[in-house]
Amino acid sequence: MLIRIVGGHGGVAPGFRATSYLVDGKLLIDAGSAAVGLLIDEQLMIENILISHPHLDHISDLAYLCDNCFGLKDLPFEVYSNQRVSQAIKKHLMNDVIWPDFSKLPNEKNPTIRFNEIMAEKKVLVGGYEILPIRVNHPEDAFGFIISKNKTSVLFTQDTGPTDKIWEYAHKTKNLKAIFTEVSFPNRLQKIATDSQHHTPNSLKEEIKKMPEGVPLFIGHLKPNFQTQLYQEIDDLNCDRITLLGADDTSYVF
Repeated sequence: MLIRIVGGHGGVAPGFRATSYLVDGKLLIDAGSAAVGLLIDEQLMIENILISHPHLDHISDLAYLCDNCFGLKDLPFEVYSNQRVSQAIKKHLMNDVIWPDFSKLPNEKNPTIRFNEIMAEKKVLVGGYEILPIRVNHPEDAFGFIISKNKTSVLFTQDTGPTDKIWEYAHKTKNLKAIFTEVSFPNRLQKIATDSQHHTPNSLKEEIKKMPEGVPLFIGHLKPNFQTQLYQEIDDLNCDRITLLGADDTSYVF
């Protein structure tokens, strides 16, 4: 698998893009920066989109993907999420007020985007990838995903606070090559992190104990305003498994 970090941050500022991971150029995980971070020809190559939860930094560029690719794709973007996510996008984003409802454009039989419901802990085959969605500890029934293809599996969980179920599945997953997870706030803001169900370096240190040993960890969702402090506090963990996703538009092969 080729994993491209189109955007790996938990906020937006010059040089910082919100969460969007692209797998093999055609499977998108969250859409926080997929339009601003990809050329339109690259956007047209996307076939399927997994949305973990409906917070703005994970869905905003669905609007611009549809706008950029309208009339240029033969098939719709197939979006996979739980029912709560798709309802939120339709009600609050593509509602013909904030943005056109591209699930009905150019028409309902031939839309630009189509929503598909997936269920927690029920595997689904999407574009040749086996997807296992698992609920994590973050608002709006947020999902993490274990994605498998050709004897390679990669785990994604952003956003989340301390959680358990996904690590239980991680221990059962053969050929798990990488874990992508998050740290959002510095240690001094532990209460904010706990209340919003995110991680600090201190809580990540405890979370790592739940994960399979030896699997490389890629830490994203760094808040731009705290990135320098987070770098120092994560470095203080002295964990050589960690790679920080501090620079967007980087790629990794597994």
